[in-house]
Amino acid sequence: MAQTEINWDQQIPLPKLSPFHAKIAVALVALLCFINSYDGDFVFDDSEAIVNNKDLNPATPLNNIWRNDFWGSNLSSNNSHKSYRPLTVLTFRLNYLMAGGLHPVGFHVLNIGLHSLISALMIDMFSILIGGLAYDGNGNRLNHAPKASLLAGLLFAAHPVHTESVAGIVGRADLLCALFFQLSFLTYCRENEEKFSIHWIAVSLLLCAAAMLCKEQGIITMFVWCVSCQVSERVKTGLLIRLALLAMGGASLLYARWRIMGTGPPAFTEVDNPASFAENVFLRVINYNYYYSLNAWVLLCPWWLCFDWSMGCVPLIKSAFDWRTAWLLLLWCFLIGLISQALCSQDSQRRRTLTLGLVLLVVPFLPACNIFFRVGFVIAERVLYLSSAGYCLLLAYGSLHCLHFIGLLRASLLALLCVYVARCALRSHQWRSEQSLFTSALSVCPLNAKVHYNVGKNLADRGNTSAAIKYYREAVRLHPTYVHAMNNLGNILKERNELVEAEELLAKAVLIQPDFAAAWMNLGIVQNSLKKFKEAEQSYWNAIHFRKKYPDCYYNLGRLYADLNRHLDALNAWRNATVLKPDHSLAWNNMVILLDNTGNLAQAEAIGREALKLLPNDHTIMFSLANVLGKLQKFKESEGFFLQALRINPNAASCHGNLAVLYHRWGKLELAKKHYELSLKLDPEAPGTRDNYNMLRRKLDQLYRTTPP
Repeated sequence: MAQTEINWDQQIPLPKLSPFHAKIAVALVALLCFINSYDGDFVFDDSEAIVNNKDLNPATPLNNIWRNDFWGSNLSSNNSHKSYRPLTVLTFRLNYLMAGGLHPVGFHVLNIGLHSLISALMIDMFSILIGGLAYDGNGNRLNHAPKASLLAGLLFAAHPVHTESVAGIVGRADLLCALFFQLSFLTYCRENEEKFSIHWIAVSLLLCAAAMLCKEQGIITMFVWCVSCQVSERVKTGLLIRLALLAMGGASLLYARWRIMGTGPPAFTEVDNPASFAENVFLRVINYNYYYSLNAWVLLCPWWLCFDWSMGCVPLIKSAFDWRTAWLLLLWCFLIGLISQALCSQDSQRRRTLTLGLVLLVVPFLPACNIFFRVGFVIAERVLYLSSAGYCLLLAYGSLHCLHFIGLLRASLLALLCVYVARCALRSHQWRSEQSLFTSALSVCPLNAKVHYNVGKNLADRGNTSAAIKYYREAVRLHPTYVHAMNNLGNILKERNELVEAEELLAKAVLIQPDFAAAWMNLGIVQNSLKKFKEAEQSYWNAIHFRKKYPDCYYNLGRLYADLNRHLDALNAWRNATVLKPDHSLAWNNMVILLDNTGNLAQAEAIGREALKLLPNDHTIMFSLANVLGKLQKFKESEGFFLQALRINPNAASCHGNLAVLYHRWGKLELAKKHYELSLKLDPEAPGTRDNYNMLRRKLDQLYRTTPP
């Protein structure tokens, strides 16, 4: 390295720290940026990848992790996203095991710790990429750019674009991939310390494979190696052998990844990535390049951040004369300028640093650029995690050329770091809950139907259905074929008894997507309420046709048959529901009630006892079984189930009332009086209870009058 370059590094307005202290400083900055997300909830994609993923449960066979995708679906399924990340899922499972369940704190703490560790290791990577590989006489690696590597490390640690990867638990895939990428790269550099060592290359390849098993981006590790081979100033022995081994290793990993894909790449829809469905190749290329410019802007100015950029958030460019094409032209002018400097500069150190910076910026982004295969997103901030390292390297190296304005540079760098830290703190706070995360996106992507849908869903889940309706309607307005928004809006309108509009919405949803089983079932419920029994039955069977194992639909079908007095059909439907879902409490309870009402008391008792073996703490089934046992004159057993149900749910007025009736019939009049009074206290309007209580009062008064003193 030229002496002038070393002098530039010394003039960067940062203290010169030892490698250990530099790593501690960077790790602390990373911790400061994201520490307020440690007690956040499971949000957005965490629900599917963690909360609903059975592969995390220790009761699930461990080898399922190696057969299923990141979301818990079998890789051979046509519905699988083919995201094969077993090592990431394994860490989720360990979190689950150590915490004794799904407690988000442990998940978040590990993510924050991983980002701090990665940020610290970036010091070593940046020192090699900026200052080159050099060793003293004792074989210790020298850092020729301690201040520049520290600056790049601080920028990386505090970059706000990392919030999704750190504060969103599913971002652990990016963190682990980056960690194994670093370890693989540093191990490969360790190999360069030797004359030639198969051992270190083999370890590097294994770490590269581990990175790929955390996230698909890990395969790019070897491309960075190859470039570092070509641009390194050090004399290497066995260069061709190294490159051959890397090529063989890369080909093997790519082949293994292709075999894992099974049925081929995942199928995405137009709403996921509209540019890939554009009318012609020219428009696709224009829009892809516009997406690249937006990703570059997110790195340059990470203020407008959003959890989802699909569904109209970024309108398509439909003409070459669209003013937005200026952005992609600006991007390519800037990139061409950097590339020309990387290739043609007279300064060999500048050529090497710019080349490696560009490689680290561009290569990790290649799997997300739509060139090799269609991806399922427009912009995803998490895929920029590794690319941001290249950006931070280029930015830090670029600061070396502003040393003529040292005062301004010092103030600018300090201001930039402070802004980054503040933005990280704000953004990680928004990621703590779905309410704040979804609401924050409204100002960034107001045209995104999915944003409005998620805000509405969150409001509905919290019981604010009136506000939810507004956002669901806006989602449907922005995206008129948004069937999930129609389905959820139809459900709310159904609960508000606005049945005609609910039926229209749900009918439209199944017309747009005929295999939407949930919408068919909800349409059946609405049609049943509208007394359109034949149409409702057909809707239920359509739902079951498209989703064979649909216990809730069988339950609702049973309710329809019960309303039509088709008792045997109702019992069969409910039995199917319990076969598919043995803990389906409502189906079990309805079977007991129906058999009770039709006088089949012995069968009702058998069904009730069978249900309680599976659901021993279900107070509703205890209540129904107690009623049956009372009618069978099994007063003692009936009393036991009533009392057990009341221990679980002591404020059930109907349970107190029916227990009072049991005592009344049993002759335990004082106990009957006590429970009648408790029932009336809990529900003064309880049907029949007041009359029964008055009847008991008269009977007790009569007994008191006839009983001698």
